[in-house]
Amino acid sequence: MISLKTSGQSPSNNPYRRRDRLITILGPTATGKTKLAAKLAFHFNGEIISADSRQVYRGMDIGTGKDLNDYNVNDNIINYHLIDIVDPQDEFNLFLFKKYFNESFRKIIGEGKLPFLAGGTGLYLSSILQNYKLNKVNFESERYPELNSKELPELQSILSALSTKLHNTTDLLDKERVIRAIIVTEDKKGINVDEIEIDSLIIGVLPPRDIIKQRITERLKYRLQNGMIEEVKKLIENGISFEKLNFFGLEYRYIGLYLEKELNYNDMYQKLNNAIHNFAKRQVTWFRKMEKEGVKINWIDSADFDKAEKIIRLSF
Repeated sequence: MISLKTSGQSPSNNPYRRRDRLITILGPTATGKTKLAAKLAFHFNGEIISADSRQVYRGMDIGTGKDLNDYNVNDNIINYHLIDIVDPQDEFNLFLFKKYFNESFRKIIGEGKLPFLAGGTGLYLSSILQNYKLNKVNFESERYPELNSKELPELQSILSALSTKLHNTTDLLDKERVIRAIIVTEDKKGINVDEIEIDSLIIGVLPPRDIIKQRITERLKYRLQNGMIEEVKKLIENGISFEKLNFFGLEYRYIGLYLEKELNYNDMYQKLNNAIHNFAKRQVTWFRKMEKEGVKINWIDSADFDKAEKIIRLSF
């Protein structure tokens, strides 16, 4: 383990010497970013805050890629935050993510450790790296039934006119998400999140597209053969509706359709595989959008520890 030092910079002109320093490891799905973040956290005496919108849910392990073995580095368990913190029946949203992120960030800093933000949910990452200002929103207001009476295309138009920041492509495909995004964007009152202004060093993991596609397909086959369908069955047994499975998207949506007998196994596999490939493309599109908006991402073409460690070391 090494101490954090500057390289060619004095403490006064190096932004990563501040107490609010953060290392972010981002990238599309199936690129090994979590395991890389854990190795870096071990090396730099850090802890990890997850930026994954589905890994917050208990019991959703295989489908969300919640491989807790990734946090075991040289027989040391790296502390992680914002994983397994709510039940699938409960509501989780961007406001809560920022609230819990801030709490975890302060805790890690308070213990003299280095926070790492790791994940691939673009909206969650942007909310921290681009300092979104959020309010606590009342989703049971009179506005909800008014919006719920409208058809999806009209809702999509309303949201697009309101904001290009607080939603992503997946949000626009689900009526409930569109309604909630509209309410969040429209609401200018309520209780503000206790904001933390953060300057983060950002490392992006982006292998060639054909490698990502191969990894996605291989990983999907493995998960389908090793308990992912059984995991979704258990969620249903525990009271999760098919409608909620559809809300969770990707693996849960298509396996739900398979279990409802609306898709046969082969169609489920093909549609799900294509959906995950398209999801990875949308993730990259989101990260490119962040760059156009002024966010600097230091890209590496694999989850290479030495390359990432050097970027961090030369920035401190």
